[in-house]
Amino acid sequence: MSQSSSEIGLPAPFLRGGSSSFSDFVASFAPNVLPSARAVTANAGDLAPHGTTIVAATYPGGVVVAGDRRATMGNMIAQRDIEKVYAADEFSIIGIAGAAGIAVEMVGLFQVELEHYEKIEGAPLSLDGKANRLATMIRQNLGLAMQGLAVVPLFAGWDHGGQEGRIFSYDATGGRYEEHAFYSVGSGSIFARGSLKKLYRPDHDAESCAMTVLQALYDAADDDSATGGPDVTRKIYPVVMVASDDGVRRIAVDQVAEMVDRLIRARMERPDGPGAPLT
Repeated sequence: MSQSSSEIGLPAPFLRGGSSSFSDFVASFAPNVLPSARAVTANAGDLAPHGTTIVAATYPGGVVVAGDRRATMGNMIAQRDIEKVYAADEFSIIGIAGAAGIAVEMVGLFQVELEHYEKIEGAPLSLDGKANRLATMIRQNLGLAMQGLAVVPLFAGWDHGGQEGRIFSYDATGGRYEEHAFYSVGSGSIFARGSLKKLYRPDHDAESCAMTVLQALYDAADDDSATGGPDVTRKIYPVVMVASDDGVRRIAVDQVAEMVDRLIRARMERPDGPGAPLT
C-alpha cells in the first residue's frame, strides 16, 4: 500500500516530479533561502568584502586555475587568507571574484546543483551544461549585482568529449563566454592577462602552466592593491588547482611554496619577471 507524503513525513514538493535542478526546486519550495531573495541597502557593495584576482590557463592535458588570497573592503584589507578557487565537482573548477560572501554561497549552491543533477539523472552534466547552469545562477543574482554585490566567477574544467581543458568567463548579467588558452577576472585581471600574453605557451605541461599563472598573479599584485601577493612570512600562498582527465586536484601548499620561492629568487635578479621569447 502506498503511503501519503504526510505519513512519510516529507512535504509534498519533495515527492513531486519535475526539474532535476536543485536551485529550481528550492525556488519553488523555499525561495527565501536563496541569496538572490535577500534585500540589501543601496550601498551594500561598499560594506562587503570583495575578492580578486583569478587566473586560468590551459595546457594540452588540462587546465590550471589559481587565485590570490586577499579580500578587500574599500581601501582596507578585509581578509588575508580567503580561498577563492574551489572544485565545483570531480572534473571542474570555479574561481570567484566580486562580493565574497555572496560568491562563496553561490559556489556552495552550484556544487549541490551539480551533485543533485547527477543523482537525479544518473549521469553528470556536460561541461557546457555546467557552464550554462552557472550563467543562470549569476543571472538570478542580478538584483543584488545592481546594488553593488556582483559575483563574476571564472569557470574551467576538463571536457571529456573534446578531451581538452576549457575556460568560461561571465559578466554580472549572466552572459557566458568561452575563452581560449588563458583568461583572468578581478581587479588585477588586466595586469595578469598582460603577463600571460608574455609567458603563455601552448606546449606547457601542468607544472610550467602552474608557474605561469603564479607569475601572472605576482604581476597583478605588483600593480593592483586589491590583489595579494604571496605572503611568505605568514605562509599564505595562492590556491592552485588543476583539472585533467584524472579529475580535479589541488597542488599541495608545500609545492606551491617551493614554486613561489623559485619565482621570488628569480625576481631578485629581474624584478619585472621573465622575458618573453622573441621567436
